[in-house]
Amino acid sequence: MTIPRRSWRAAGTLVAAAVVGLSGAVLTAGPAAAHTPTWDVTCDGVSLHLTQYNPGVTNEVTVTVDGNALLPTEKFGKDFEKKLSLPEHDEPLTVYLVVKAGDGDQYSKEDTKQAPVCEDTPPSKPTPSPSKTKPSETPTTASPSPTVKPSESAPSSSAPVAAAPSPSSPDLAETGSSSATPIIGGAAVAVLLAGGGIMWSVRKRRTAQH
Repeated sequence: MTIPRRSWRAAGTLVAAAVVGLSGAVLTAGPAAAHTPTWDVTCDGVSLHLTQYNPGVTNEVTVTVDGNALLPTEKFGKDFEKKLSLPEHDEPLTVYLVVKAGDGDQYSKEDTKQAPVCEDTPPSKPTPSPSKTKPSETPTTASPSPTVKPSESAPSSSAPVAAAPSPSSPDLAETGSSSATPIIGGAAVAVLLAGGGIMWSVRKRRTAQH
């Protein structure tokens, strides 16, 4: 039995097409299975492990915490490894991850995790609101006491006071001789007379002896 050449050619074409299709399917499935977006969230940090991405395209990753950007959009190639620190918190935080693959949205990833409260972090105490102090009343300024003017008739306190004469001191106002002067004079005369009498008696005795 002879098989026509056209049949061989048709069969060969079908086999080649099948091989090409199978190879394309394997090549297509390879990158899809290789994308590995792994990430971990603890009470104080976020660890990103994005591996086996297509290095021929631009990939992007973003991390937000309660709506605030913890990692702004950052571009990467085949792999991306990074450790992010979370702010101190006394309540669980919502961490949101967005990975955009440059070779198709089917390889992108969006995920949400909770960051628990660290056990050694004490709860924050509410800050007391400052109490409103009432304005003090308008201080009354004490009026200066009026200066007492010294009376013109009153003597100044700084003027020296005349000393009162002592009753035992002699009267300085008398201008004549003292009242004791006649007594002193009489005593002197008596002394002179007595001396003269003594001298006279001594001379008399001497004369009588001669």
